[in-house]
Amino acid sequence: MLYVEDSDDVREVVTALMEMSGHEVVAVPTAEAALQLLPDRRFGVLIADVSLPGLSGVDLMRQVLPAYPDMAGILATGYGNAINPKSLGLGVRVLPKPFEPEVLEQMLRDIEAGVPAH
Repeated sequence: MLYVEDSDDVREVVTALMEMSGHEVVAVPTAEAALQLLPDRRFGVLIADVSLPGLSGVDLMRQVLPAYPDMAGILATGYGNAINPKSLGLGVRVLPKPFEPEVLEQMLRDIEAGVPAH
């Protein structure tokens, strides 16, 4: 999975938790860094914070998911219900921050099982 989070502390903790759960995680601090990785690597899931410096997580999803239709998207946001995933039209899941690792883990299991985003 590709994880985009600008907070160093959050990025390190979530990456460590996901790796302990058996996931392979590539973590970067910006959407621009994520875009540089995509041509050379295949990722099943893109997790991005909504508020990133430069290109936002929402804009990243809008740019990446149509180009990589097999990739699932999860937007992490501290803005509660301000993000309507259906308005993106991309089958994106929204992960409210702060979140419990179990909530993210359940989303990842749903993606692996082919459960569509709500």
